[in-house]
Amino acid sequence: MMKRLQLNLFNPWLGRGAIALFSGVLMGLAPAPFHLWLLPWGAIAPLWILVTASATSRPLLRYPLLWGIGYYGLALSWIVDLHPLTWMGIPWLGSVAIALFAWGFITLWGAAIPTVWCVLLHYALRPLASRGLGLGRLAALRIVLGTGLWCALEQLWSYGPLDWTFVAYTQSPINLPLLHLGQLSGPLTGSAVLVAVNGCLAEAWHAWSTPASQRSTPPLRRPHPSRSFLLTAAGLVLVAHLVGWGLASQPLRDTPADALTVGLVQGNVPTRIKLFEEGYQMAIAHYTQGYEALAAQGVDVVLMPEGAFPWQWVGTARQAQNPLHQAIVAAGVPAWVGTVGRQNGRYTQTLFTLLGDGSVYSQYNKVKLVPLGEYVPLEQTLGQVIGRLSLDRTSMVPGNPNQVLDTPFGRAIAAICYESAFPWLFRQQAAQGGEFIITASNNDPYRMGMMAQHHAHDLMRAIETNRYALRATNTGLSGVVDPHGRTLWLSEYQTLQIHVATIYRRRAQTPYSRWGNWFTPLLIVLGITLWLWQWRQTRLV
Repeated sequence: MMKRLQLNLFNPWLGRGAIALFSGVLMGLAPAPFHLWLLPWGAIAPLWILVTASATSRPLLRYPLLWGIGYYGLALSWIVDLHPLTWMGIPWLGSVAIALFAWGFITLWGAAIPTVWCVLLHYALRPLASRGLGLGRLAALRIVLGTGLWCALEQLWSYGPLDWTFVAYTQSPINLPLLHLGQLSGPLTGSAVLVAVNGCLAEAWHAWSTPASQRSTPPLRRPHPSRSFLLTAAGLVLVAHLVGWGLASQPLRDTPADALTVGLVQGNVPTRIKLFEEGYQMAIAHYTQGYEALAAQGVDVVLMPEGAFPWQWVGTARQAQNPLHQAIVAAGVPAWVGTVGRQNGRYTQTLFTLLGDGSVYSQYNKVKLVPLGEYVPLEQTLGQVIGRLSLDRTSMVPGNPNQVLDTPFGRAIAAICYESAFPWLFRQQAAQGGEFIITASNNDPYRMGMMAQHHAHDLMRAIETNRYALRATNTGLSGVVDPHGRTLWLSEYQTLQIHVATIYRRRAQTPYSRWGNWFTPLLIVLGITLWLWQWRQTRLV
């Protein structure tokens, strides 16, 4: 019985596939709402073991695919909250199909990262393995090159239309020391540490399971080779957290002259009624009253979420009749208002800076639009079929990736909703003089776990750029974060709330803000150098 169970466990199509899927699920338990952030320090190792078990055979793509489905599928399961879409005139079954398609597509999009990683690593190392490279040297090269390739793929995916799940974000918001490594070279610095530690654990397993006859040195003369990999893993964890703790311990040294008092309004207007009369009246009431209450408390400026008013009114003849415009003119307090704008005759998702007289001072147009929600991919082909998913049945257009948002209070680092998952947008605005972060988000109809993940992204962006971050959302979770990633305030879920926060404008640049993600290219260059050196060594033997 035990022998039969053992055979089933290591059956390539059953047991090993189950291990890959299960370890991916463990990885998916790290982000909100579970916050089991310790699991990623070992959850990638089983995948590493499975895909590198035989360097000379063909890569087994089902293992990284199953691992990716477990990780991304669980971490992004909140996407099914898109259903029901019946309020948009979509039939119930069509709504279910759209939600499941969105979940499945973005899961497979994420799972492509470990799958492509497996292929690249396999074919990079295959020539050396076939030449009889020693197990120890092959393992060291695997760790360096494998870590560099993983980070390079995460970086590449971040420039695409879909992204959310950097490996490093599994540590947010709890493991602040590791997240502070983002100040050095962005979030992929933390990803590199996590992947490298898992690589060391995997190589320790390989070394432990390799028969003594196949090792280059007799086990009785030296410590078991698995011990060196375990010590390396422990050393990486220790050094990374000591460096991160040192960065997290730096005093902020804020001055009263740089203080800015901001009011946040969380209007809590459900998406399903936003475009109808009920939603129109609720938005007018909640955001106008929230603005008036905050202005009465003496704030310098008020921040409102994405799509607070999901129709175009700024810059039109009806702007003067808008109750919020009238309240701004009466109180004289500027506001950042999320609403619909125009660019080249097309709609944009826009954050406007309105001065105390109601005039437009500046605007930021959302760069990273949500596929199907804000624009239709392959619009010319699919627009007639699924165009109803876009606002006013018209596909939006993205803003300029190089835009900046100047305000009466200094230059801001601006982002709208989904853009929180794209660190390079924040970095380049910080490099261009952004002094504080403002993000405007909707987040409805998603559950609280998604909102907590969104907050975790904004927290990472605050640390990486060393800036205070303000986040106003429609239904939660709005928040305020300091440059060390400490949450100073977090709103309740699906409630109407206002809040007054004092932040400080900051001008110092982190290494990441200055030079971007320099660590990943360094890893790739180091990996290629080691590969060439090992190739030369095998030819000399």
